[in-house]
Amino acid sequence: MSRLLTSITQRLLQSVTFAILLTLISSFIFTGATWAASSALGVDNGHLSSCPASDNCVVSQNADKKHAIDPIPYHVDRNAAKETLLKVISVVPRTEVIEQTDNYIHALSKSRIFKFVDDVEFYLPPNESVIHLRSAYRVGESDLGVNRRRVEQIRLALRDLNI
Repeated sequence: MSRLLTSITQRLLQSVTFAILLTLISSFIFTGATWAASSALGVDNGHLSSCPASDNCVVSQNADKKHAIDPIPYHVDRNAAKETLLKVISVVPRTEVIEQTDNYIHALSKSRIFKFVDDVEFYLPPNESVIHLRSAYRVGESDLGVNRRRVEQIRLALRDLNI
């Protein structure tokens, strides 16, 4: 009788765990699709978009204290800085550049397990020797600091390459 009760309890626990996981995953997928369709990416009047109120974004322009991150300075020609940045982005795991112009780069970075998508943007204004950046998780309230760490790793790589 004890074995039967233990077996039933284990199966019930597995079923509940599976149901919770499935609910979480489906809510991320459907929320992500809505977010992606309504998000404002790119440069508008010389600025990247602001971050939402949630803790899943960093930006180097017009940010509050919680979302602020410094731009990346460079001391080389702007085109050389952009080419070096593109090389660095190309070695960031699960990251792909999907759009670029002479002064803007938009990349997608996916998480390892669930393949959640982050938008990573870089803006090289023509009148400044800095790279402005924005990195934002598309879903949920928190990214557990992933966007800030990613951008800081890119900053360190560029510093090591003496841009």
